[in-house]
Amino acid sequence: MTSLTTLGNGLPDGPPEGGASILPADHDIPKDEFGKMVRQGQLIFSNTGQFAGAYVGNDLSCRNCHLDQGRKAGSAPLWAAFLSYPAYRAKNHRVNTFAERLQECFVYSMNGKAPPLGDPILVALESYAYWMEKNAKINPLLQERGIPQLQKPGTPPSYERGKTVYANNCALCHGTSGQGRRANDGHMVFPPLWGDRSFNWGAGMAHLNKAAAYIKTNMPLSLGGSLSDQDAWDVAYFMDGHNRPQDPRYTGSVDETRALFHRTQNSLYGHLVAGHVLGNDPVSKN
Repeated sequence: MTSLTTLGNGLPDGPPEGGASILPADHDIPKDEFGKMVRQGQLIFSNTGQFAGAYVGNDLSCRNCHLDQGRKAGSAPLWAAFLSYPAYRAKNHRVNTFAERLQECFVYSMNGKAPPLGDPILVALESYAYWMEKNAKINPLLQERGIPQLQKPGTPPSYERGKTVYANNCALCHGTSGQGRRANDGHMVFPPLWGDRSFNWGAGMAHLNKAAAYIKTNMPLSLGGSLSDQDAWDVAYFMDGHNRPQDPRYTGSVDETRALFHRTQNSLYGHLVAGHVLGNDPVSKN
């Protein structure tokens, strides 16, 4: 872990007293060649389709899930992820580097394809993550990486209850049909949550436990923690109860793909929900 002494970025010495870790500000990015790469990484992170479009197949950007430009604790912050690799991942049954983990984000969350290792896009994102972590004042007593786990609800999650939670708390930003919201100039402000321009069946958010935990901690935007645990599980079920692009690991059979990659009660892939077998008729990949 990074030393907690002053690193020349204007932040106070030492870790915060009982508070969240302190992350460097944009004006602290060095004005040199490394700083140029950091800024490029920040641009890619903020507008992934614009600056890494060859590898993106939907309307999501990194910042849509990793809030406050990858800084916010509880939203899988980028700086904390950098600290966590190399690590073994059960998803692919091997030790992954941070760059390989970024590749998977493009494949699943972005419904695209992986930039080659060493590609300037990955180097820029790694540089941005490294710069944040290196210059952070980290509180070692807090667990700020990843997303806080959420216990299972007392009542099994419900599509119909989730539909109501969504209408009351989510539709204003994400659209009544989950299509997201665009600004007048056409750029996506709030991401689509299902359909052909959202994440695919292989993404982490297509798992109920991860989606519910994320929603509970972070949603509605700026009102994280305002939903009950039950509401978070219900609306996660509603969101993941819609079709989306096929899992890139699809074998040609929904049943076989489920058996290989979705054999968990947290995945609705292959299940009958609201009259449809999810994954059986996935939306097209653009």
